[in-house]
Amino acid sequence: MKKTLQLLAAGLALTLASHAPAQNTYPSQPVKWIVPYVAGGGTDNLARSLAEAMQPSLGQPIVIDNRPGASTNIGVSVMMQAKPDGYTIMQAENAALLFNEHMFAKLPYKPASDFTYIGTIGRFPVALVVNPDFPAKTLAEFVQYTKSNPQKVSYASPGNGSPHHMAMELFKQRAGLDIVHVPYKGAAPAMTDVMGGQVPTMMLDLASGLPIIRSGKVRVLAIALPQRAAALPDVPTFGELGFKDVNASAFHGLIGPAGMPPDVVNRLNAELQKAMKAPKVVKLFADFGFEALPGTPQDFYKMSRAESERWGKIIKEAKVQLD
Repeated sequence: MKKTLQLLAAGLALTLASHAPAQNTYPSQPVKWIVPYVAGGGTDNLARSLAEAMQPSLGQPIVIDNRPGASTNIGVSVMMQAKPDGYTIMQAENAALLFNEHMFAKLPYKPASDFTYIGTIGRFPVALVVNPDFPAKTLAEFVQYTKSNPQKVSYASPGNGSPHHMAMELFKQRAGLDIVHVPYKGAAPAMTDVMGGQVPTMMLDLASGLPIIRSGKVRVLAIALPQRAAALPDVPTFGELGFKDVNASAFHGLIGPAGMPPDVVNRLNAELQKAMKAPKVVKLFADFGFEALPGTPQDFYKMSRAESERWGKIIKEAKVQLD
């Protein structure tokens, strides 16, 4: 009799369990992390390091999906077509977050309403560098030389609309310079030509440029941050040298499609914050000259919107259009 009652109880428990609502056990499958650039670059390396650090406590694999092209709009399109369930996220930077809405007349998304903001990651500082044979040894000499030679000095960038391009446009506006933009397809060929003297100068991100700066293959004149970079403590800021609002960087954060559940967003944000403190990630940040900017989803949204408004004015004055 006792055994019969035990079997009945067990059967009843199984029946109740089968009718009970499913637990929210996010994540229950692999997470796709879109990187809107080719594999092997600074953004890709950053994403892979963070994903590796997040996986153990998240409990599911994070799969990096490289979707380069169209000023990151290809990656954004893939992300926006996904369900807002937290299984497709994207590492976004200046183009998607700050620049494209001001550079494209017919952009198929609005960053203010079409993204879920998960969390800030940080920024790659950019610095003004010149070929070692360039006549200017200081920022003041650079300004004087370029003003004395209008349209005769050119500058390289990894491409139209890149953070490097817009950082130089900002400096041009504030210093009143007349120099010529030479866009390349990526940071590597641009750096190669600056080192070789084919183009005398560029704004260089520290993720790509720290090794060549430290080797002396280029001379660094100033860094575009409010304070000196930990990776280059002897390099003055533009503000210290008289250009207080020349602040620019490659700004990174994690986003998803609009409408993600708050509990999923908070879980991903918490895992991201934890990963940014992992020893391997901290070392990578230091090696890249990357500055972490931990914060809440709300912090990320407010920072992005404020920066977008600031850059919108700069882009309008520079008359940069990509379509």
